[in-house]
Amino acid sequence: MVSQTTRYAFQILGYLAAKEGERVRGDEIARDTGIPANYLSKILNQLRKSGMVTSQKGWGGGFMLRPEALERPIYDVLAIFDGADRRGPAACVFGLPKCDDANPCPLHPHWAKIRETYNEMLGQTRIANLKSLPR
Repeated sequence: MVSQTTRYAFQILGYLAAKEGERVRGDEIARDTGIPANYLSKILNQLRKSGMVTSQKGWGGGFMLRPEALERPIYDVLAIFDGADRRGPAACVFGLPKCDDANPCPLHPHWAKIRETYNEMLGQTRIANLKSLPR
């Protein structure tokens, strides 16, 4: 349902949320999360551009989660990396091009419930909730 990049972004944000108020070097994040350093760098750059993290170069530098990012829903992260139109498993289970309330496939009503629950989870789960991710 989400890309590998988004899963990594969730890990990074959870890691930084657990280190609330601390600057953490990129190599330390890569080592502790197991995310490849070059991939991590690209994700952190996107998170910085989106206003979720700050960065500082040089001695004592690193990355830090912005305090206001803690209350952002994880949907915002999904939108950055997978696009805003990816809110939930929208495609028809059977791959039908025309599957909607007017032309439902046999599983459409069930899939609609799953999509609704998924969308609620994305909107109600905050980045602060990611700090409890297992390491």
